[in-house]
Amino acid sequence: MARVGRLAGALLAETQGEYFLVGDLKEPCEFEKEGFQSPGERNPLEQPYVKLTALRPVELRPPFLQMEVEGQALAQLLTERLVIARNGSVSERIWRMLVQSANGSGAGGVSARWLAEIPLSVWQIVKDNVLKCS
Repeated sequence: MARVGRLAGALLAETQGEYFLVGDLKEPCEFEKEGFQSPGERNPLEQPYVKLTALRPVELRPPFLQMEVEGQALAQLLTERLVIARNGSVSERIWRMLVQSANGSGAGGVSARWLAEIPLSVWQIVKDNVLKCS
């Protein structure tokens, strides 16, 4: 079972012993301190996710999503569902909606199996409405 948490404002996906950074960083990140080799400079609009190399065991901090999709397919799914296309950032509103709606507090693991099952066209309607400024 894959898990998806946060790292410096981006998503950190743990899947089958591999890690992916999805979306743009919103704050400086000392990758080595977090247990990863630095992925170097990247343009998140051109490369929305990158595989990370763990330097030691890494523990995801809650809250995190639990997903059944694994591998690079998970990174692609997260990009489609949670990353804002115009700037490459992860939507805080959507993230809060996902982790808080399932358990009320936003703490611990949250099953998000449905996120992979909902048709992208339907999710896009939800995403557009959540991101809409009113």
